Amino acid sequence: MTKITIVMYHYVRDLKNSPYPEIKGLDVNLFNEQLRYILNYYTVIRMEDLIDAVINKKNIPNNSLLLTFDDAYKDHFDFVFPILQELNIQGSFFPPARAVQEHTVLDVNKIHFVLASVPAKEPIISDIFSMMNGYRKEFSLPSNESYHQKLEEEECRYDTKEVVFIKRMLQKELPEKLRNIIVDFLFHKYVTSDERSFSRELYLNHDQLKAMKRRGMYIGSHGFDHYWLNTLPKDRQEREVEKSLAFLKIIGCDTKNFVFCYPYGAFNDSLLSILSEKGCSLGLTTQVGIADLQKNHSLVLPRLDTNDLPKNRSAPPHQWTLQMISPNL
Repeated sequence: MTKITIVMYHYVRDLKNSPYPEIKGLDVNLFNEQLRYILNYYTVIRMEDLIDAVINKKNIPNNSLLLTFDDAYKDHFDFVFPILQELNIQGSFFPPARAVQEHTVLDVNKIHFVLASVPAKEPIISDIFSMMNGYRKEFSLPSNESYHQKLEEEECRYDTKEVVFIKRMLQKELPEKLRNIIVDFLFHKYVTSDERSFSRELYLNHDQLKAMKRRGMYIGSHGFDHYWLNTLPKDRQEREVEKSLAFLKIIGCDTKNFVFCYPYGAFNDSLLSILSEKGCSLGLTTQVGIADLQKNHSLVLPRLDTNDLPKNRSAPPHQWTLQMISPNL
C-alpha cells in the first residue's frame, strides 16, 4: 500500500475553560472522539514507518494514517500527549524554534489571539488602516482601498472574508517591518503587553519536547521564524532551515532524514532544493488530500485538516475514509 492519510492539528484544548474560548481550536473531548473514530477505520503508523517507506520503498499498512501537530502549543503536552500515550499511538510535533527558544509569540499566534479577543473584526481593520495611514509615506504604501480590491476575493475554508483579509494583510501583503509594528500594536492593545509570559504559557519548552521524544513522539522541523518561506530569497530560506535543524539537535533529534512541515504550507522550488540537499526525507504541506507515495513527491505531501474527519467515534465512514478503504467508490 502506498497511500496514507496525514491529519493536521493546531490548537487542541479545553476550550470552554480556556481564557480564550473563541480561539479556533479543537476541543479536547472532540479530539478524543476523533481518535476513536480514526482507530475504528485506520492503522495509525509512526513517522519512522513513513520515512522508511519513502527511503527504502517499503509498503505501509492498508488504511495508514499519521497524526501531525503544528506549532508546539503547550496544549499538545497537557492534553494531546497523555491521550496518545494512553492509546499507544504516536503523534508528530513540529515546533517553530524561535518561539520556544526565545519566548517570543509568533505573529501568526498574535493575530489568532487578537481575533479571538475582538468579536467584531471592523475595529481591527480600522486599526490596521489607521496605522497604514501613519506609515504610508515611509513605506510607499498604495491606498487602503487598493488592498481591499486585491484581497476581496481571497477565500479560506474556515474563515470569513474579514478574517482572511486581516490575516493576509498581517502575514503577507504589507512590508515585513510594518507588519511587525502593526501586529505588536494590536497584540498589546487587545491581548497583553507581557509577551514573554504569554509565550511561556502558550508553547512547549525544551524539557517538554525532550520528554515527548523520549516517550516515542516524533519531533520535526517547522522552520525557525515561522515565515511564509516561499516569500524569502534562497539565502534566507537556507538560514531558516539550518537554524531549525540546530534547534532539533538541542532537543536530541537525529537530523538525518528529517521531516519538514512548511509554515502556512508555503514552499517553492528553491526551498525544495535546499531541503533535498540537507537530507530532508518528507515535506508536509497544507494541500488538501490523501498522500500517495507513488504519485506525490515526498517533499510535497498533502494533509487533511482535523475538520475533514468526523469527531464522533460512532460515525460511519466519511468520504475521505471511503477513499482509503474503498478507493474505487
